[in-house]
Amino acid sequence: MKFEDFKLDKDLLKNINDLKFVEPTQIQEKSIPPILEGRDVVGESATGSGKTLAFGCGVLKKVSPKKGLQGLILTPTRELAEQVKESIKNLARHTHLNVISVYGGVDIKKQIYNLPKAEIVIATPGRLLDHLQRKTVDLSKVNILVLDECDRMFDMGFKEDIEQIIRKCPKERQSLFFSATVSSQIKNLANNYSNNPIKVSAKIMVDPEKLKQVYYNTPKNMKLSLLVQLLEMEKSGLIMVFCNTRRNVDFVVKNLKVNNIKAIAIHGGMAQNKRTNTIEMFNGNKFGVLVCTDVAARGLHIDNVSHIYNYDIPRDPKDYVHRIGRTARAGEEGKVVNLLAEDHFGNFSLIKRNYPNFDIKKMGNIHVKKIKSLRTDNFQKFGSRGRGNFRKPNNFRRGNDDRSDSRRSNNFRRDDDRRPNNSGRNDYRRPQRRTTSQSHRSR
Repeated sequence: MKFEDFKLDKDLLKNINDLKFVEPTQIQEKSIPPILEGRDVVGESATGSGKTLAFGCGVLKKVSPKKGLQGLILTPTRELAEQVKESIKNLARHTHLNVISVYGGVDIKKQIYNLPKAEIVIATPGRLLDHLQRKTVDLSKVNILVLDECDRMFDMGFKEDIEQIIRKCPKERQSLFFSATVSSQIKNLANNYSNNPIKVSAKIMVDPEKLKQVYYNTPKNMKLSLLVQLLEMEKSGLIMVFCNTRRNVDFVVKNLKVNNIKAIAIHGGMAQNKRTNTIEMFNGNKFGVLVCTDVAARGLHIDNVSHIYNYDIPRDPKDYVHRIGRTARAGEEGKVVNLLAEDHFGNFSLIKRNYPNFDIKKMGNIHVKKIKSLRTDNFQKFGSRGRGNFRKPNNFRRGNDDRSDSRRSNNFRRDDDRRPNNSGRNDYRRPQRRTTSQSHRSR
């Protein structure tokens, strides 16, 4: 099948050809026809399979210039919002449509100025709710609503926010739900807020014949040394190293740099401009190793990744699938290396139990030279009392730095997308953490 077979608008078809898309992917082939017919769709497909182009075709068909906000796309993260915006703008060239992104962590005044002129908005849920509260966005003319990476938004605790936003949109609209995995929650959401949706799904994009998965058993105190030694041996392609927490990301990237490995970090605690620059530099081969939390496992467009290293084994087996989906694409070979210490045996067993078809081979023991590691700034070593004696700074609060970007509780909002308080002011509220004494009493 060719894109010409979809009977797309001539300008849209030309833009697709200019972007060098020759044949539609499986999810595009299955979802574009019902989308163009105006059907509500629930699409299940892995990251990097072409979902944006699929729903982008539907959005551009339903939206006209100078008629207000008609197309709304919700995404879980700032980076994905920016990426989707650029993709839609490329598809919408020569159409005179105004496409903007709306998310937290940046100046809201510019967004307030641009929103009344936009026909298509790509937004994160928290910041869009902020605009709804301020009455700086009008959803009354939205005729197509897209939820991209729906499962990720649910994982991040945005379910109530999403439902609140949907209820602000007109009932007569087209609704598209796209996700890497379609859970019962997503099915319920689609059943409650769409009209007889059609379900389409595509196989995972990773080629199992070209993906090699291995693991090394290693003591926890030798894991960093093993990572450094293995990375020094790699000579080709881009490498992604996944950690479960921001704190581990900062620790790993700092020590890789000390050992002359060109590494760069990304996680949810970084400023937006720094996160954007990080992705651009990594994609531009200016750094060979990207150390990240699961914020980079989903949605973001990163090409030519040859190796995935799991410095930490993820708690959720689905996150493992999303991580390894970053390599072995488009006919290229890829390799996944798991550094398995005793504290992650349970996580690893859960992955093998949930995905018995994964062939993850155990590697033999290798001689590893222990390196000296630098601590992150969260702890300050004092005196010369030996290993393990560290002093916490006065402003250290338990739990601040150990939150996994991929496993947030349902009542915790990302720094960039916290819900606004009822006062309408610019300050935001975190849910209160229980004190140590409260925690003990509740047990």
